[in-house]
Amino acid sequence: MREFVLKISRYLYHQAAKPLFFLFDPESVHNSITSLGEFIGYIKPVTWLMKKVSLTDDPMLTQTIGGIRFENPIGLAAGFDYEAKLTQVLPAVGFGFSTIGTITNQSYGGNPKPRLGRLIKSRSLLVNKGFKNLGIRKTLNKLEGKHFAIPIGLSIGVTNTPSLANQEDALKDIIETFEVAKNSTVPFSYYEMNISCPNLRVGVDFYSPEHLEELLIAVTKDKLSKPLFVKMPIDKSDEEALGMLEVIARHPVQGAIFSNLHKNKKDPALHPSEAELFPRGSFSGKPAEKRSNELISLAYKTYGGRLTIIGCGGVFSAEDAYKKIKLGASLIQLITGMIFEGPQLIAEINLGLIKLLKQDGFDNISQAVGSMKTN
Repeated sequence: MREFVLKISRYLYHQAAKPLFFLFDPESVHNSITSLGEFIGYIKPVTWLMKKVSLTDDPMLTQTIGGIRFENPIGLAAGFDYEAKLTQVLPAVGFGFSTIGTITNQSYGGNPKPRLGRLIKSRSLLVNKGFKNLGIRKTLNKLEGKHFAIPIGLSIGVTNTPSLANQEDALKDIIETFEVAKNSTVPFSYYEMNISCPNLRVGVDFYSPEHLEELLIAVTKDKLSKPLFVKMPIDKSDEEALGMLEVIARHPVQGAIFSNLHKNKKDPALHPSEAELFPRGSFSGKPAEKRSNELISLAYKTYGGRLTIIGCGGVFSAEDAYKKIKLGASLIQLITGMIFEGPQLIAEINLGLIKLLKQDGFDNISQAVGSMKTN
């Protein structure tokens, strides 16, 4: 019965909702959907009914990572709920965890439009928000007193302003954000540190081992009470990625997220006619999948015994998620797949993962992590 309802939900999304949504400006649709989700999250009968369809409660999918219990491995990536609207509704959609943000010390209204675009043939989104958010204080005030039914993380980045012209100022900006978050009573489960957004106007970066070392020393100087994950860039070479991982592994960091947005317009996964429509911004979805998987495999082979890997990029099905898991990801994040396939995708992936695990003879998803043999 449940799978039948999911099939009907998929059909209705693809035949009715998605064609309607795709007629309108992507950012306007996003704002409307998140506001609707915020409203629905407080209507208990509706969320109860949604859970009956979407919630997957199976011990095969349960893991404890960094002291956090994840009932399933599918999470909403940072970049969708950057105004902290969806913490109450996401469990009813079937998510096992979610990240708010990216949030910065000062608020930011977003880069010049267009900030979102659709590349339908490429199964991708153009993203050029540049850490659009309310700022750390307003975000935390909005969440005070709330209870979270799933692990909720807070993604923190540098304020997107040209006035932060040097590493010292950028460090101070990030550290102040962490300090405000640490002093809050909002029950976050983990932090993400987003050092890899390609759409910023800040004249600094934390990619070099020296700058990354300096950042991690500053952030972890006073011990964090929650696990920390670092969101990694996708456009670095294997050698550069390993250099960053070597630094990360020396510090009290739980893991790394592979990866952020893809900015290579010449990538064969992008249809050139679609990519050229957007002079600014970077790309999510299928164009990010191949390199994300390569970096997951590389990270697991070299630091899988030390770091937890979260896979992100191009997840549109249970098979996509399972491949990342078998390459070394313990958890999966997505956004674009949900927009193209529908919100029922989360339940479809979790149910599909159970079937795939059983086919391969695994009793728990943790046994599948890194099980794919690669050269």
